[in-house]
Amino acid sequence: MTTPAEQLEQRLKQQKITEVECLVSDLTGIARGKISPTNKFLGEGGMRLPESVLLQTVTGDFVDDDVYYDLLDEADIDMFCRPDPDAIFLVPWALEPTAMVFHDTFDRYGNPIELSPRNVLKRVLKLYADKGWRPVVAPEMEFYLTKRSSDPDFPLEAPVGRSGRPESGRQSFSIDATNEFDPLFEDVYDWCEAQGLDLDTLIHEDGPAQMEINFRHGDALSLADQITVFKRTMREAALKHDVSATFMAKPITDEPGSAMHIHQSVLDVATGKNIFANADGSKSELFLHFIGGLQKYIPKVLPMFAPNVNSFRRFLPDTSAPVNVEWGEENRTVGLRVPPSSPEAMRVENRLPGADANPYLALAASLLCGYLGMVEKVAPSTPVQGRGYERRNLRLPITIEDALAQMEDCDVLGEYLGRKFVQGYVAVKRTEHENYKRVISSWEREFLLLSV
Repeated sequence: MTTPAEQLEQRLKQQKITEVECLVSDLTGIARGKISPTNKFLGEGGMRLPESVLLQTVTGDFVDDDVYYDLLDEADIDMFCRPDPDAIFLVPWALEPTAMVFHDTFDRYGNPIELSPRNVLKRVLKLYADKGWRPVVAPEMEFYLTKRSSDPDFPLEAPVGRSGRPESGRQSFSIDATNEFDPLFEDVYDWCEAQGLDLDTLIHEDGPAQMEINFRHGDALSLADQITVFKRTMREAALKHDVSATFMAKPITDEPGSAMHIHQSVLDVATGKNIFANADGSKSELFLHFIGGLQKYIPKVLPMFAPNVNSFRRFLPDTSAPVNVEWGEENRTVGLRVPPSSPEAMRVENRLPGADANPYLALAASLLCGYLGMVEKVAPSTPVQGRGYERRNLRLPITIEDALAQMEDCDVLGEYLGRKFVQGYVAVKRTEHENYKRVISSWEREFLLLSV
């Protein structure tokens, strides 16, 4: 029987790969690592990176020294990164035959690094495995295509399509508006097929040149890897066609935000049956407890769904975005929607995560909330009938600062996700927010400069 290392070598040689991008995800979701010739990559069997890259912010800064040295060795030592042979993807846009390989991270004693987002998700999946359960997820990724712009003060604009004109008005589910970018999406689908990404449908969303790609349901870890690859792929395809693709949660004023909706169900490993449905097709107690757990704990993990100050601009009534953790059947005005389905496909759609969330952490957080609901037997609220925006008893934190405070104060998260992870994540996001507060916005210059 071949070893994982031999399987990895065989696959790279079969594809005639000459270069390997060795990747880990930081807390923001940025791919960090090294690029190595294939022979060197195979000879070393992994790489080493400073563990400090996991405490780097989206702006490239690091957390304050008191947190930095509390969480990391004072010598700023390396972590050991081992390739996952099940997480190899081609890089179709590269000039030379190239593959990207996701790595798992360990300390010098072989213990998983707590700050690693991939390890956080693995930690949650083990909770399910220990119960004999296997979660199944199906993410939906929304994003905007925009004109390319080098000036961050300049508002984003819809790009010009094949017709030579940008979109006007909102073109929800329009086939013609989607076809404006056919050459781009032909590349996207070709590249994703070459990478083995399990894409399903392409949809035009509400905003101008706002699109949605749905993934088929499957394993949470595999799909987190695939989303990370897809985001890189989408940006590269956009650049090839002289436009930009953005996964910001709210990139354009007065237009809908972009979400990462997550459909979730849970299978019994022994029987292969969906534990969310009873034999008669009705909702099981475990399903209702799963929803109850989402309602109880989502306010505590919200920074893992809404990681940036911009993320909170998305949570507005009447913009196809939730403002609470209410639930309802076939209801898009609540945070937790139960779509109509067969008993085998009984599931809940978590509509809270933004497209800007780290997919490993968003999936880990959502699945942990549901798991805690099932083990604690948390009862859900009464489902919402009709419009759910006015329901105020299950409101969310309204700022990133409030959300981080709630996350920091929740001892349960430290117990299940790791106290080092919670402390590090909160510190990184607070550092980013402090950086944001130093910037004077165009709104302030427009309305305050000559008026106050």
